[in-house]
Amino acid sequence: MRHYAILRILLAAFFLYFAWPLIPKAETQIEMLFWGSWMVFLLLVIGANFATLLKLADPPVMEQEYDKQRQTDS
Repeated sequence: MRHYAILRILLAAFFLYFAWPLIPKAETQIEMLFWGSWMVFLLLVIGANFATLLKLADPPVMEQEYDKQRQTDS
């Protein structure tokens, strides 16, 4: 399910595309705090999805594929 990680990275890049022009316009301390925390969260999202793509971490439980095995009574 690598395509989900790619889609999440593309979605994060899309959000960054719209947010980038507004970041330098931050004037107050609260605006700078918001954009700083937003950028940290964005980097965490992108880093986690790259880790999934590079197979450094397991994918989320919902995306893990399990081999279907026939269970028999022993």
